[in-house]
Amino acid sequence: MAKILKIYPDNPREDLIDEVVKTLKNGGLIIYPSDTVYALGCNIFDIRAMEKLAQLKKIKLEKAQFSIICNDLSHLSEFTRPIDTATFRFLKNRIPGPFTFIMEANKNLPLAYKGNKTVGIRVPDHPIPKMIVEKLGHPIASTSIKDDDEVIEYSTDPELIAEKYDHLVDIVIDSGYGDNIASTIVDLTSGEPEVMRQGKGVL
Repeated sequence: MAKILKIYPDNPREDLIDEVVKTLKNGGLIIYPSDTVYALGCNIFDIRAMEKLAQLKKIKLEKAQFSIICNDLSHLSEFTRPIDTATFRFLKNRIPGPFTFIMEANKNLPLAYKGNKTVGIRVPDHPIPKMIVEKLGHPIASTSIKDDDEVIEYSTDPELIAEKYDHLVDIVIDSGYGDNIASTIVDLTSGEPEVMRQGKGVL
């Protein structure tokens, strides 16, 4: 049964963030808020947690394209190939923000991402995921929560999300209603930014 933690962005309780981090370190799955939609997350270095995340999405892990949630630009060099000055400036002007950047991956990707030539990097403009990643000491894997409703693509009500995922995740962070517009996906692999999906972020 999922534990519901009420954590609000204006004053996140550190003890509750610590509880989330402990759950991630123990291989648990969490649902957390961001500057766009609510998302599922887990420890990128825990292969079993990554497999559970893939099962929830009804896909094989090797086919998964989970984003990597960072808290600043410093994590980029850990998982991506070196970028030129123009790309760095482009990113610096849009991070943090409602964007997912597709970048060329390097060989340091966690085991679950091995074989991927590209990786989606995201730095949400939201204090809760930022604190989680800071306290965990490394990024988390993430995927947006889709809604079964054909009109509303993404789930916004944390109470309904908690009901749906009650026996599937370990923690649901209730931070009030979320947005229902996902991040804008920008491909940076060709050198020129290319919008692959228009979402909340505007270039």
